[in-house]
Amino acid sequence: MESVKISVVSPIYGCKECLFELYDRLVKTLSQITDNFEIILVNDACPQASWERIVMLCAKDARVKGINLSRNFGQHYAITAGLDHAKGDWVVVMDCDLQDRPEEIIKLYNKALDGYDIVFGKRVERQDTFLKRLGSQVFNRVLEYFTETKHDNSIANFGIYAQKVVETINRYREQSRDFLLFAQMVGFKKAEIEIEHAARAYGSSSYNLSKLIRLAIDSIVSHSNKPLRLSIQLGFFIALISLIYACWLVIRYFFYHTPAEGWTSLMVSMFFMFGLLFAIIGIAGLYIGKIFDEVKRRPLYIIQETINL
Repeated sequence: MESVKISVVSPIYGCKECLFELYDRLVKTLSQITDNFEIILVNDACPQASWERIVMLCAKDARVKGINLSRNFGQHYAITAGLDHAKGDWVVVMDCDLQDRPEEIIKLYNKALDGYDIVFGKRVERQDTFLKRLGSQVFNRVLEYFTETKHDNSIANFGIYAQKVVETINRYREQSRDFLLFAQMVGFKKAEIEIEHAARAYGSSSYNLSKLIRLAIDSIVSHSNKPLRLSIQLGFFIALISLIYACWLVIRYFFYHTPAEGWTSLMVSMFFMFGLLFAIIGIAGLYIGKIFDEVKRRPLYIIQETINL
């Protein structure tokens, strides 16, 4: 049996209206490359009737594969489920809301044939709200600082990945999932190509400011020990300042006969130190919590049902 040429993995949540259009446009686009493709739609327990529509598409076309997760695990876990079942020589990862235009897959594929293992889609003009663009930019800058890896605000999950890249990413089984971060970490020969980014036609994004903050903290703690190193540096810096101040008080007392004064400044200093200490303990607690999550070895996702797999 001929191996699958291209797999498309798309996590599905909150946009049931786009599924039929997504299928039609994917089939039209992929057929220009090969007829030997598969479309893997991973339903992340969408509260709408997304799974029912996926079932209809699977019945219509055996090249459509359906994965129904038992509950909502999150976008990156749904992507992981899809990648675990992708058989294509090349694997495309894209969102389901049609902001990632299926027609751009041809550009990604042709660029990959130039000898690249990973080709990211670089959005020329993001068709998102100002607040979403701002939140995304802040998120990427913070993540870039702490993880010490480059994060381009115009690049998201949409891209094409060689099967050997997917197999490597699949070996990352951390409980904290960030597909794009994994794709940037694994190495291999990478390229970027400008693509057109469409406005969201259906539904609304599930990523708000608080969710981005939680995701940033989760990614930082999972992939960097820089907060711990900064805590140590801050501790030594404060200790040095305190030592210098103590020496100054001793000099004032013995040479100028001026005793230390100021209960207010003492109390402020104490509250500052206690607050800083609790913050550092909290940072350490986050890391301990992550270790606890990892040692439990719980499954990254649970599949309730599959079709055509």
